[in-house]
Parts: sequence; C-alpha cells; structure tokens
Amino acid sequence: MPLHFISKNQYHAPFWQFNGHLQSIYPSIFRKVKIPYKRERIDLPDGDFLDLDWAIVAKSNKKLVIVTHGLEGDSTRHYVTGMIQIFNEQGYDGLGWNCRSCSGEINRLPRFYHHGDAEDLRFVLAYAIEKGYQEIVLVGFSMGGSLTLRLLGEKPNLLPKEVKKAIVFSVPLDLPTSVRELAKKGKRFYMNRFLKKLGVKIKQKSVMFPEVISYDGYEKIKNFDDFDNRYTAPLHGYKNAKDFYNQASVKPLLKNIEIPTLIVQAANDPFLTAPCLDLGDENNKENILLEITAHGGHVGFMMLNSKKTYAEKRAWEFVES
Repeated sequence: MPLHFISKNQYHAPFWQFNGHLQSIYPSIFRKVKIPYKRERIDLPDGDFLDLDWAIVAKSNKKLVIVTHGLEGDSTRHYVTGMIQIFNEQGYDGLGWNCRSCSGEINRLPRFYHHGDAEDLRFVLAYAIEKGYQEIVLVGFSMGGSLTLRLLGEKPNLLPKEVKKAIVFSVPLDLPTSVRELAKKGKRFYMNRFLKKLGVKIKQKSVMFPEVISYDGYEKIKNFDDFDNRYTAPLHGYKNAKDFYNQASVKPLLKNIEIPTLIVQAANDPFLTAPCLDLGDENNKENILLEITAHGGHVGFMMLNSKKTYAEKRAWEFVES
C-alpha cells in the first residue's frame, strides 16, 4: 500500500505566509530563479511545434530531468527553473519544455494543450532519449503533474526504460472537483486570471482561424465550464466540458503506474479538494508515495531563510533515496 502521511514536522511555510492563498500567490509573483537556458524548437508530427529550453551542465551527460509546467505557465516559471537548478547542481542536465502556445509565440494549429493529452510530453521524452539520455526523471507541477502521471499511467507498456522516477506537486488528481472548487466565492480570482490569459490566445487564434475559433462574446465567459464548453471540448474532440473533465482526470490512471512515483499535495492548496488528497483504495500501490503537507498552497512550498523550496528539496531526496 502507498504511504499516506502529514509531514508537519518536515515542512513549515514561512510564518508570514499564514494561509494557502499567500503560500500560493507570493512565490508566483515575487520568487525569481534564473538559469541559462538554450532554446531549441522542434516540429511535431501534426505540423505544430514545441519550444524546449535546455540547461546543460556537461557534454555527453546521460542524466536528465524533464520539468512540465502548469496551466498557462512556461519554462521560465520559478518552480520550473528552481527545480532544474537543484538538479543541475547534482549533475543532471535540465529540460523545461513549453506546452503549445506557452513559449511566447502562438502555436500553428487551432488546438492548444490540455490536461487530457500527454502525447506532446511523450514526444519530448522520446526526443531526449534520441539525444542519448539514459537516466531520466520526470517532474510536473499542477497541470504538468497531471500530464506526467498520465504519461506514466495511460500507456505503461510504452514507457521507456530510461524513465527512472517521477515526482509531481499540487496535482488536481480529480479534475471535476477542482474545477468546481475554483468557481467558489473567494477563489474565483485564480480562475479569472487563467481566463484572462487564455483569452489573449483565443483572440490571436480567432484571427488565425476565423472559421474555427471566434473571440466574439468572450467577455461573457465567467468560468471554466463556459470556456471548456466553447473551446476546449470542440477543439480537442470532447462532447462538452463535463466529458472533458471526466476523461482528462488522471486519478483513474494511477493504478497503472509502475515506476517509483512521489505525489506531494498541500492540505491547504486552494485548488485541491478531498478527492485530490486521497489516492483511493484501487490505487494502493507500493511504488506510489502520496505525501500530504499541512502547508504549501498551490505550487508554493517556500521555506524560511532558504532560496530552495520544499518541493525542490523533496524531489531531489526522492531521486537520491
């Protein structure tokens, strides 16, 4: 069975970040970790492209960490660069890849990226293996955690032997309940921020593909259900938003994961619900470790008097153990 524990003695948020909102928002706005990236653009089989940002520490290195960002994030987010930095310090090359439309340039096709499709990550992984990497660790945050777990559990027989371990943080394991959680009063500002950023891209796409995507009336979209019914579902082959949430939820796939995997969730994460903090009996597997911290917020986990976060420290501990 997996280990479930509250790590109150292992992690404490800075005293002045006294709730989950502050623990989520402060690092998102103010924490900066810069690393020397070298960008590479690769073309996808469907004609689109991905921008990969590499942090190379040694020629002919065989060890690599691949970090996947969250919804409307990118490879420059503090949690991506901070994670790559700690792995660089331990001799790993780092790869922060950008989902379609997230690298600063809009992608070529009408479609975007979403919780239910890990094929771009699978392509990135195969590309890294072609480069000669033999020991690969996967790390994902929030939606990036969903994609990482989906990659592991959706087609476990296709997972390359080079992938040794995976660590994910702040993952909406049960997507339908997380969507409803962010629609609650007091949390809608998170959702509104996402919708505003997505709206900029929808406006660009409406110019590129006016016969497929319309920006008219976007101001009437008030929640994720509205957005996903109008855009995500039809653009990516789902019946509607409900169908998308059910199929894109990664929790049912956990039972298929075969490699050592650490899932770290904060009990005070504003994005997560009770079903996101419990793997369920059907997912009781020795190789999956669920760690629930009392604090940390959503992709926060800052530590007092430390440039590293608990997420970065814990990820490396798990790889080293």
